[in-house]
Amino acid sequence: MSKIFFISGPCGCGKTTFSNLFARRLVNASGRPVYIIHGDDFHQGFIEPEDKGEFFVDGKASDSAKWEDILRFNWGCILETAGRALEEGLDVVIDYVIEDELPRVIALSEKFSAELYYIVLTADSSEIEKRILERGDTDMTERAIFLKRKLEAMPENRGRLYNNTGKSPEQSVKEVEAALEKFRVIY
Repeated sequence: MSKIFFISGPCGCGKTTFSNLFARRLVNASGRPVYIIHGDDFHQGFIEPEDKGEFFVDGKASDSAKWEDILRFNWGCILETAGRALEEGLDVVIDYVIEDELPRVIALSEKFSAELYYIVLTADSSEIEKRILERGDTDMTERAIFLKRKLEAMPENRGRLYNNTGKSPEQSVKEVEAALEKFRVIY
């Protein structure tokens, strides 16, 4: 049975670093390949004009994109790519922010009879701000703190939050692995 490990969390909480290390450990433990999907790679595919207008007009791409359209497009790409990997019998690690999309991820896991593990990384606000500052994305600070509060308050995230403040990525992965069953989604 294939597995989906979905790593969510606000910007600056270490999703990509965690996912890369976690996927490597999965491969080393199982001896089989794992397909990793970084949602930001899909988002970075959009090069758009400064003036944002309608993305789809009469069913076709226009000159610019609205955030909602970009997000919908990205999620379609992420889920289609994950589906292709699951069809091949691969385990999949995905890192991207889940706000309202968990039902779509659950539907994907049901379609492929895959076990789903949903891990929401978080950190203290000051830690998130520091990490964002270190990587030079200062314009993301406000959004990251908003997402932190939102994700921590969402009922479906209760029991799935992992605070990695002051922990190395290696320590975080080991601690999540040791408690992996608590992150399993039963549907």
